[in-house]
Amino acid sequence: MIKITLPDGTVKEYAKGSTAMDVAKSISEGLARNVISAKFNDTTVETVTPLNEDGSLVLYTWNDAEGKTAFWHSTSHVVAQTLEELYPGVKLTIGPAIENGFYYDIDAGEHVLSEKDFPAIEKRALEIAREKHNYSIRSSTKAEALEFYKAAGNEYKVELIENLEDGTITFCDHSTFTDLCRGGHIPNTGIIKAIKILSVAGAYWRGDETKTQLTRIYGISFPKQKELTAYLELLEEAKKRDHRKLGKELELFTFSKKVGQGLPLWLPKGAALRERLEQFLKKAQKKAGYEMVVTPHIGQKELYVTSGHYEKYGEDSFQPISTPKEGEEFLLKPMNCPHHCEIYNSKPFSYKELPKRYAEFGTVYRYEQSGELHGLTRVRGFTQDDAHIFCTPDQLDQEFKNVIDLSLYVLGSLGFENFTAQVSVRDMEKPEKYIGSPENWEKAEQAIINAAKEKGLNFVIESGEAAFYGPKLDFMVKDALGRNWQLGTIQVDYNLPERFDLTYKGSDNESHRPVMIHRAPFGSMERFIALLLEHTGGNFPLWLIPDQAIILPVSEKYEKYAEKVLDSLENHEIRALVDKRNETVGKKIREAEMNKIPFMLIVGENEEKEETIAVRRHGGSDLGTLSLKDFTDLVTSEINSTLKSF
Repeated sequence: MIKITLPDGTVKEYAKGSTAMDVAKSISEGLARNVISAKFNDTTVETVTPLNEDGSLVLYTWNDAEGKTAFWHSTSHVVAQTLEELYPGVKLTIGPAIENGFYYDIDAGEHVLSEKDFPAIEKRALEIAREKHNYSIRSSTKAEALEFYKAAGNEYKVELIENLEDGTITFCDHSTFTDLCRGGHIPNTGIIKAIKILSVAGAYWRGDETKTQLTRIYGISFPKQKELTAYLELLEEAKKRDHRKLGKELELFTFSKKVGQGLPLWLPKGAALRERLEQFLKKAQKKAGYEMVVTPHIGQKELYVTSGHYEKYGEDSFQPISTPKEGEEFLLKPMNCPHHCEIYNSKPFSYKELPKRYAEFGTVYRYEQSGELHGLTRVRGFTQDDAHIFCTPDQLDQEFKNVIDLSLYVLGSLGFENFTAQVSVRDMEKPEKYIGSPENWEKAEQAIINAAKEKGLNFVIESGEAAFYGPKLDFMVKDALGRNWQLGTIQVDYNLPERFDLTYKGSDNESHRPVMIHRAPFGSMERFIALLLEHTGGNFPLWLIPDQAIILPVSEKYEKYAEKVLDSLENHEIRALVDKRNETVGKKIREAEMNKIPFMLIVGENEEKEETIAVRRHGGSDLGTLSLKDFTDLVTSEINSTLKSF
């Protein structure tokens, strides 16, 4: 007999060789019908894998992220089988599950796949799925695996196998199909009820531009057709909310080939929106005791060698700039923190003067691959709302909690209420990824966990997601479409103070090392605005939107009164404009709706006579005729209800 520990702490005994499915059936038939994947002793297993030792077992259904991963990975095998059948001679490479669905990279040879091929792929894949083939994992020696793929002429699988250790190699079989695979599948293909091929793209083998360009097939699948239908409707809504589309329509930003890929140009309305976001945070930061600093866009290469950024990110940075002076090299700034360390180092500090909180909207540059650039969410030049706090170890806990409060204020004021905090710690099995001593890492990780607990945050711990110099707390926000984004980060760093030899004089008159907190509630201004655009669909919070109202005179005769209304609104700091074009009021209203202007103020003979305005809300609701005071009170009240003081 073996002892199986379930997530609630219950321990049950089963015959040696029992499977995860056996355990599910012993709990309830309903659970057994829904279980599609499992994890035993922190290793993903099939539901039919024999369990031969004591251990902890977690059962996953479609409602769990791990269940979806198994479901989508299993579907990628079915699609791979389909591709081999429909396009003889294609060579399979890898086909993992991703956040939403899966992809499979293939060397298509002479075949050129496009959208017209999607229906045929979907049809045949569903036919295979309905045959209810079981997934079966089997072990293989390295020699057998190499022989199999060499005979098939698949150099990609051969390369993968050559990098694997003998004794760790497994294949997954279903139907007539077999594929090199580590495991993690649903019980059988029949569970897959709906498959959709979403797109086709190019991808370099192993992400290396010097290697073969492959064809990447993206897809998604569901256990019910209605779930696929709902997902496709969500995709259509996402297309409408695409920040690149809205940014163009609302005249916020643009890009220029002459300026360069990934370097956004902010148009007047977008620049004004950025400025309001900056002023919003600067006001809160001032109350929280931050001091603004400004640092240059470049720095000597040696600065980033000292910080460790050159070693870790040198390949992703723009190449060094050589000056006329022999041996002198500069880099476009990839990070603000080394500059802030040097600001701290510009004078000696006593413990009585700490903490020091330096903040900057600092623009940084990273040479992202052209294929990875995407609107404002992945750019080569972006501005971080960066700040670095230098404090004593005794101050760390309170300072970290203060930053959490600031981050929650920012998210709440912008309508991001649904989020999970993620404590990102190091990967204990890959110490080479990080700098600094294990002791400092342990202190930093524990400080973040303690602060998250004390602030009552709903948080998860993710191994391997830390920055190279320290652990961090990330806010994983769910947007209006149910998508998860990382917005805002707080990091504890014991390492940069050591690398830059930062000190302060303690109460014992001895030199001590400060602790450094990195924080950026927005993250990057570019990415934040992109996600805010998609979250709101361009209907920004009233306090932030570029034009809060537009005044629409019904004819030229009432333009003078419209200007009077405009003056009154501007005196109350309400952003408005007058549409004097020789167009019908109906057309002006339609265009104001398209431009997402919250209020349309129509003025004519009655309004001028009674000194009122006819107010229409974006979306079509008629608020009736209001006095200017009532309207300004309405706007002020709405802003105050959203933008609470920090």
